[in-house]
Amino acid sequence: MSFAIGDYLAGMAIGLATALGVRATVWPGMDMVIAMLLGMAVGMVVHTILGLAVSPLLGMFETMMPASLIGMYGGMFFGMRDSMAAGSHTHAAAAAVGALFGAIVVFGVKIYDRILHGPVVDSGD
Repeated sequence: MSFAIGDYLAGMAIGLATALGVRATVWPGMDMVIAMLLGMAVGMVVHTILGLAVSPLLGMFETMMPASLIGMYGGMFFGMRDSMAAGSHTHAAAAAVGALFGAIVVFGVKIYDRILHGPVVDSGD
């Protein structure tokens, strides 16, 4: 149970850091394509640094798979949002959206992993 909580906390931290990093580099009115590419680059750097720092504690797959999706897609989404000056008006609100996005992505990856593994039959050994 503590590993699952750690997975969600790591995903939320990566989402939060990505949202704030993108908020610091993208400004309203910036070209949306450039903002999305810049956001993706920021997200990839954030997910690599934080994901590699947390992966010895939680496991490489459980950390880096959601982190890569959070960093890359979150960076693009947050960059697009910030270039349009839409959505979160404060840094705290942007951080909350980033943390929520991270938790949702971790949940989605866990569901997808469970679907891929299929039902597990206990052999009784």
